[in-house]
Parts: sequence; structure tokens; C-alpha cells
Amino acid sequence: MGKRQHQKDKMYEFVVLVGNIYAMTSVEICLEIYFLSLQPFEYPVCTEEGIVFDLLSIVPWIKKYGTNPATGEKLEAKSLIKLNFAKNNDGKYFHCPVLYNVFTNNSYIVANKVTGNVFSHEAVEQLNIKTKSFKDLLTDEPFTRKDIIILQDPTNLDKFNVSNFFHVKNNLKVLDPDEEKAKLDPAYHLRTTNLETRETLAELYKDYKGDQLLASTMKEQQAKKTDKLNAAHYSTGRVSASFTSTAMTPATTHEADAIADDIVRYQYVKKKGYVRLHTNKGDLNLELHCDKVPKAGENFTRLCKKGYYDGTVFHRSIRNFMIQGGDPTGTGTGGESFWGKPFKDEFRPNLSHTGRGVLSMANSGPNTNKSQFFITFRSCTYLDRKHTVFGRIVGGFETLTAMENVESDPKTDKPKSEIKIISATVFVDPYEEADAQVCVSLCVFAYMNNTDFMIKHRVNQCSFQLYIHIVVLSKYLDSCFGTHFSSLWFCTPTY
Repeated sequence: MGKRQHQKDKMYEFVVLVGNIYAMTSVEICLEIYFLSLQPFEYPVCTEEGIVFDLLSIVPWIKKYGTNPATGEKLEAKSLIKLNFAKNNDGKYFHCPVLYNVFTNNSYIVANKVTGNVFSHEAVEQLNIKTKSFKDLLTDEPFTRKDIIILQDPTNLDKFNVSNFFHVKNNLKVLDPDEEKAKLDPAYHLRTTNLETRETLAELYKDYKGDQLLASTMKEQQAKKTDKLNAAHYSTGRVSASFTSTAMTPATTHEADAIADDIVRYQYVKKKGYVRLHTNKGDLNLELHCDKVPKAGENFTRLCKKGYYDGTVFHRSIRNFMIQGGDPTGTGTGGESFWGKPFKDEFRPNLSHTGRGVLSMANSGPNTNKSQFFITFRSCTYLDRKHTVFGRIVGGFETLTAMENVESDPKTDKPKSEIKIISATVFVDPYEEADAQVCVSLCVFAYMNNTDFMIKHRVNQCSFQLYIHIVVLSKYLDSCFGTHFSSLWFCTPTY
């Protein structure tokens, strides 16, 4: 035995095996998998050639193509033969109803064209062909030898070769509307998931808003119109952003950024606001620092004018500290701002919780101001920069003393006897005057520049009473310039 006897052995198999027999590359299916969608059938039918289909899949195919999906030949629905497969006692496997042999991939299976009953070839050969008694083994109906259809022959499995199917070669399919609709759901593509995954996905889909958020981000924000009042001295930055980012739409013109409407309005608020709270203990006259903290002042003024505080109670009172109210629920957890959402804190160095009768906003943390407020019984400067001071008491200190003298529950700090706000009266509202000045400024600017369109978006936000100011101004300008101020008549406020 010489050396190097295995040096020519190959470390791989030849494509052509011994005897010039090629390695098998085809894919075969079993009888339970029908030929069209390659899925187990529920309502089996077959052709005269013994090709099995499912009724729910072959009928739409015939309506669309009119051919046999396996061979490509012409096929009609009336030529299909309904098959009756028998199952064993467990109801899991097909078997011969005569010999009770379970059908496998190596079983020789035939069907009776007349009755559609499916048997093993051995049973038909022994009990029908050899005895020359051509009667169905279950129903005893007569048939001929030509009525025997071969469904599966273990010696000839070419018809089960998927790669030779006509619809596979030509990539033909019938789209199911229900299936196409189900494909839109990402869960359709999840083959197998455990219980925990399904529960997690179910919770996610309840609050899922990804599509809405994506759609909102894809929309290009409309540029806010600017005029003489709300035009900033700086640009929107779109030119530089589009130059440095490919995600931005190219822009070549610098545009002035628009200042928020509230900031424009608050520039004209130069006065204090005055409100009287009518309580069951007496009246409280309040001075509001609208010129210093305009957001908190407007919130309190608007809520008083709409009757939001009417009938509410002071739910918390601590002697030598403060009394708190403004919650319609009376629990200390409710209430909303005039705009329906919390607004930011407004801290000013010259506004402090110093002295008796300071009016301040109650909150649950930074920038969570809503409708609740409190009035101090004595100085508490440690609350500075934690709560927004927006007013003070200028009359009715005897009422405040009466409210402080009401005993409270030591556990909940809730007054034992009810302290209620009956109503609120607004004497001075500086925001109406500010709106009037904004409206007049816009009208004058439009009149002098003949740009009526510039005030359409802003004037209709004024209150109805401002219409009188506009009419008076138009008559004054007509007398000065000798022209008819018709451009103002379309500005009738709708608020």
C-alpha cells in the first residue's frame, strides 16, 4: 500500500454523481398540499388528470385565467370533481376507508370519478379490478375502469414537482382582497409569536400614533404672515437651514420671522387690572399686575369674566400662611387655564411674596399654572421663583381676616365652614384696550399702504366692542385725507 493514496480525493461532491445521475434540485410537495397555493386543502377537488386543488382557490383562478394552474391547459369549473377523503378516528390523517391504511408520500392513491371517494390503489385492485366488480366500495354505485383517477403514484412523482408548475414558471397569482387588506397590518408578517409578544403588541397598538406623527412631520409648516407689528428684526433661518441640510426645501429669500400674537398684544398692556371677588365672607378688591405678568393676569381676568370661579370654594386654608381656591372640583387637583392647557411661570424680581394679601398662582411644579390661586396671610418669600405673583389685595382686608379666622381640619387643611366665591366683577380689563390699540395700528397701516389683506388674519381676533373704535377711526381718517375708508368695512370682528 503506497503513500499518498488519497491525495486526489476531492473535498466536495460532483454535480454529476455516479452513473451520470444528476443531484436532485427540484422541490416536491405531498398530496395534502394542493397545487395552486401550496397550502393544505379544505375543500378538495381534482381534474381528470388527478391534479388536486382547493375549491376556494381554483374558482377565482378559473374566472381570471380559465386555465389549469399546473399545466397551463384550458380548464372549466364544471369539469372539476369533488373528492371525499376519509380520516382516521383522530381526525388528523387521511386514510383508505376500506383498508384503513394511512396515506403517506409513498402511498398509491386513486379516486372514483363517479362518486369522488378516495381509496388506496390496493383496495381498488383487489376488490374491484381483480373481481371485475366495478361498484364503489362505499356507495355501491357502478363505474368503469376509465373512471379510476390516479391521484398519487409513488413511481411517478413528476406532477408533484413545484418547479414545473405553469403558474410558478410564469409567476401568476390571484390576489385575494381580504389577504391584500390584511397585509397592510404589520402583524400579518409575524409568523409565530408567543403570548407575551402578542399582549405587548396589543398594548402598543392601542396608543400607537406613529402614522399621524409621521404625517405631521412630513407636512411643511406654513409660514406665518407678518406685518408691521409682528415682524421680527431677525429672519426665519430657512435660507441657512436649507443650505446646510438636504432635508429642507431650498430657500433663497430671507424672510422676517413672525413674533407670537401674545407678545405683540402684551406690548400694549401698560395698565393694572382690577377685579372684585364677591364671597360669602365679604368682598375682596384685587389689583392685577397685568403690565408685569401679562399671561397670568389675562388668565385670571378671562376666567373671572366667563364666570369660571362663580360658586367655587376655597378648599385649603392655613392660618398665618395662605388660603387657596380656584378649583371647580373643590379637591385641589382640578381646574384648567383659560386656554385649556398649563402656561409658563412669569417670575419678576420686583414681585415677591412679601406682606399680607399677595395674590399668586398655585401649581404642581414648574410651568404648570392653570386656574388655582392663593392669597397670603403673611410674608412667605421662600415661595419666590416657585409661584408667579400676579396681584395683591387693595381693599377688603377685613374679609381676608374673616376668612383666616375660619377653622380648618388639621389633617386636610380644608375649612370646616364653607368659604365660597359667589361671583367676580372685572372693573378694568387692560387687555381689551391693548386689543383695540393693535387693531387700530393694523388699520392705520393698511390704510396708509393700501394693503387690506394684511389685516384679515388679525383683526377678527378683536372683541365685538372694538368695531366702534374702527368706525370712529375711519371717519377721522376720511376727514383728514378726504377719501372713503372702505377698506375697513370688511374687518367686522367675529369674536
